[in-house]
Amino acid sequence: MSLQDELTAVQHCLDDLVRTVGRLERSLAQLRAQDTAPGPPGPAGHAAPVDDVITITEAPYDTTLWTDSDDEGLGVPGRHAP
Repeated sequence: MSLQDELTAVQHCLDDLVRTVGRLERSLAQLRAQDTAPGPPGPAGHAAPVDDVITITEAPYDTTLWTDSDDEGLGVPGRHAP
């Protein structure tokens, strides 16, 4: 490969890099705009508002909830985990 061919290939790579960075900058700008917009969080995994906090009590669970559950051998007398 000649020097000119290598320089052309490098220039193409740099052009691709500039286009990709431009797309990333636009995406980040959109994400920042969504993050600062008022309203409920979207389905993209944003944290729930503080008003939606669910309190879990310290009371013990009803043991009948675990009847017929599959424990995969963990905690069963005479059986050991692999």
